[in-house]
Amino acid sequence: MSDTQQRIDTLVKSSNVLLFMKGTASFPQCGFSGRAIQILKACGVDPKTVVTVNVLEDDAIRQGIKEYSHWPTIPQLYIKGEFIGGSDIMMEMYESGELQQILGAA
Repeated sequence: MSDTQQRIDTLVKSSNVLLFMKGTASFPQCGFSGRAIQILKACGVDPKTVVTVNVLEDDAIRQGIKEYSHWPTIPQLYIKGEFIGGSDIMMEMYESGELQQILGAA
């Protein structure tokens, strides 16, 4: 495992709710990242409790997270070390109530 993959793995495994995104929770820098934060807020999650990784600050992480998850886009949500998906999957799970259940257990 490369150093970047190891860093990502450590981040993923050490946080209950982790979002790899463009920008920060208070200042998202793309619509999809902003949408992901809004979905988490709608689920009752305080954005201050979400660990976020701004992929715009580290190109190795930006590319490495796509390889780590085998998912081509950002944002990427992880809950208790498990890859959940991007903003579209988050929205589908929110609408079905599944995301709230997973977050409630986290």
